Amino acid sequence: MEHTPYTVSDVMTQTVVAIGQEARFKEIVETMEQWKVSALPVLAGEGRVIGVVSEADLLPKEEFRESDPSRMEQLDRLDDVRKAGALTAGELMSAPALTVHAGDTLAQAARTMAHKSVKRLPVVDGQGMLQGIVSRSDLLKVFLRSDEDLAAEVRTDIVGRLFPASPDAVAVSVIDGVVTLSGPMRDRSLVAVAARLVRAVEGVVDVTVDVTGTVPAHRGPEASGPEL
Repeated sequence: MEHTPYTVSDVMTQTVVAIGQEARFKEIVETMEQWKVSALPVLAGEGRVIGVVSEADLLPKEEFRESDPSRMEQLDRLDDVRKAGALTAGELMSAPALTVHAGDTLAQAARTMAHKSVKRLPVVDGQGMLQGIVSRSDLLKVFLRSDEDLAAEVRTDIVGRLFPASPDAVAVSVIDGVVTLSGPMRDRSLVAVAARLVRAVEGVVDVTVDVTGTVPAHRGPEASGPEL
């Protein structure tokens, strides 16, 4: 059975707590506390994502409580100074929202989170309507795949295809997500290819290739006699 790359739809949370752009500051804080989340998508109309309010967007109000920022600090942190005086989600939110689509791969979502330093991303459809949310912890769910499941995929989709003449000669073992390929390989040039393909399997932690020799060439009936 051929495995396809895991996508955001495989791991995302479909039940999402969201707020409208008119939500007031205290309502936002209460919603975050009630649902134990650190960010909320902000919706307009019938569910189109227009921004995200996170704890980081709320903190300037507390940070600048005791004193006004200096003129230099105001110039360096205009956005935070503005948020310190904001009252509604529409004023506080970071916009436009960083989003992903349900069909995006987990690698694409992970790159967006890493490059933009965010912990979660709203999942939207082609019209920008909210479908779910995906977090860093969701992306790590693929590493919960069992060693047996990983081994079966590697044997079927990689070893069986790269070494069709002798798939049983290449042994596959998996311990704690680390895949080891061992045994004779006729074509040494496929070693790097096999390692790259195994490493791309969702849930694989690492891969080791231990080539012990080469597969002896098959001798047909006409070559069955003693070698000269």
